[in-house]
Amino acid sequence: MKIQKDRKINIEEKLSELPVVQYAWLACSDIPFSARVRSICREECPRYGTSWACPPGVGSVEACQKRCEAYDGVFVFTTVAEVTDAANMEEMLATRGEHEMVTRQIRDIFQEEAFETLALSGESCAICQTCAYPDEPCRCPDQMIPCIEGYGIVVPLLAEKTGIEFMNGGNIVTWFGMILYKCQDK
Repeated sequence: MKIQKDRKINIEEKLSELPVVQYAWLACSDIPFSARVRSICREECPRYGTSWACPPGVGSVEACQKRCEAYDGVFVFTTVAEVTDAANMEEMLATRGEHEMVTRQIRDIFQEEAFETLALSGESCAICQTCAYPDEPCRCPDQMIPCIEGYGIVVPLLAEKTGIEFMNGGNIVTWFGMILYKCQDK
């Protein structure tokens, strides 16, 4: 289902006030999924198995794909941050907070336009100091934003499909976010 023109205009007007660098509208069926992305999570990410926003807490790649395909469309966007040393993972991750704030603001914009949303972002959720996973349910399910890669989405292919720059050069960190949306007033 295509988004109504007046809603799209309202959303894009509100987006102009945010530090969004690039964005694109995409059909959910165009999101590239691969179980291979999960091997990176499992082998390299310290958050694997410790959060409801990451695998295996988010479910299988197949379950994540099915969840995404239940939405009408997806809004993909980037923000950027400058660092002094792009190889310094700690410095790079320190720039994540602003991107997460922008992701929440964009999600709120869609919700104000009467859309049900699922927000995905570039890192694991960090709302709680210690996640309740796996012993208790998520304490903040309405605020949690799962990781794009944790869903099994191949971000370089997503960037290619949308024409969004994946690498912005030098000491620039490019953060990706996604808002999947479904009209609530069908």
